Amino acid sequence: MTNNYHSYSELKSGLENGDTTVEKLVNGYLQQIQANAQLNAFNEVFADEALEQARVLDKRMQSGEPVGKLAGMVVGIKDNISYKGHKVTASSKMLENFTAIYSATIVERLLAEDAIIIGRCNCDEFAMGAANENSFFGPVKNHADQTRVSGGSSGGSAVAVQAGMCHAAIGTDTGGSVRQPAAFCGVVGLKPTYGRISRYGIISYASSFDQVGPITRSVEDAALLLEVMAGPDEYDSTLARKPVPQVADLKKESGKKRIAYMQEALSSPGVDADVKATLAAYIDKLRADGHIVKPISFELLEYLVPTYYILAMAEASSNLARYDGVHYGYRSPNAVDLTSTYKKSRSEGFGKEVQRRIMLGTFVLSAGYYDAYYAKAQRVRRLIQNKTNEILQEYDFILAPTAPEPAFALGLKEKDPVVTYLYDIFTVQASLAGVPAISLPAGNNGKGLPLGLQLIAKSFNEQELLNFSEYFLQL
Repeated sequence: MTNNYHSYSELKSGLENGDTTVEKLVNGYLQQIQANAQLNAFNEVFADEALEQARVLDKRMQSGEPVGKLAGMVVGIKDNISYKGHKVTASSKMLENFTAIYSATIVERLLAEDAIIIGRCNCDEFAMGAANENSFFGPVKNHADQTRVSGGSSGGSAVAVQAGMCHAAIGTDTGGSVRQPAAFCGVVGLKPTYGRISRYGIISYASSFDQVGPITRSVEDAALLLEVMAGPDEYDSTLARKPVPQVADLKKESGKKRIAYMQEALSSPGVDADVKATLAAYIDKLRADGHIVKPISFELLEYLVPTYYILAMAEASSNLARYDGVHYGYRSPNAVDLTSTYKKSRSEGFGKEVQRRIMLGTFVLSAGYYDAYYAKAQRVRRLIQNKTNEILQEYDFILAPTAPEPAFALGLKEKDPVVTYLYDIFTVQASLAGVPAISLPAGNNGKGLPLGLQLIAKSFNEQELLNFSEYFLQL
């Protein structure tokens, strides 16, 4: 692979000393995309446009013009992120031919810093899935083993980085959709604090959970992309008004940390032996380095997945009501009146998993069940948030596996959706609590499949989380 730059700082040095050009970089990534087409990571590649932007950028750099913080960084964006004048489908038949009429705030910020967007990455339909098998465009395959899933829902974004098809990619994380595929693909996946990055221009799944996050090869690049994308936006009223720290300037970790780990992650029979061994090895390394690492029991563990899915499905049923076959998106050619337009357009336009979640979400919001399910789940969410914050008052970080086992075989879990939902057991805690979390590559198992470990930190404490993550990868 020609573009073997681990971090943007290495790539930038290569550009400055003439080892490469932006056009050469883009060509290299386009070759990788073509060579790995069978992985199905991209729904569309903007080849001509990316090359044209690269040539313009090369000329500007050669003439000594100032360029942005991301000049020469080639980025893939998940196919639920709007980019004006380009299709955005959320990997669904429902939006198969929909063209974005404006760009997401994060896209504008990336372009303003001279990043080059090379294409839109495959994902689970409307970001609903943990395997990237729910896409209208077919499943994404893991580059480490093409019989295995990529993880989801940002599987295309993770595989694009894993297989060297772009330097970095942007995903969205609702219940683990950046972190879990990052773990399955052996790359870095960051979910920032809820309210850190604008959701304007992102196709919604569950609005109180959705958060944009970078997928990269290095912690340094995750920090840089966070810094560029974060910050107040007049188009998103849910954003925090907190200033964005200069997280891209990673500090050398000083002082000893207090780290909690879930003892269930080492004792549960549902966690893979290699995952347990990897977690135990890192606990030993951290202790040997002088950190205080203690087991905790999270008594609400069994409520994490049900609480998340009740709330996320309720929000999904509300958010996806707009796809009605009338305003925009897919309209069934078999419809004969208003009622059949709604029914046929939605039943033909949405895939099985999306339909399942809409129906379950509508059920928990319906009269007679609202208090029993939705209202109760909201109360449990607050308990989970309070308990998580309580732990993070006593400890600097919570350490856990990102997923209970490595990437599983394609088609294996499709038959029982509940089994797939349980893959989110370790990721949904940070989503429910709204706190930042990062998945870090932790080597491979005996079959060469990547493993990932997750660190969770206090709200808006990305600076410390990223600094410690950089150190963690050196252990």
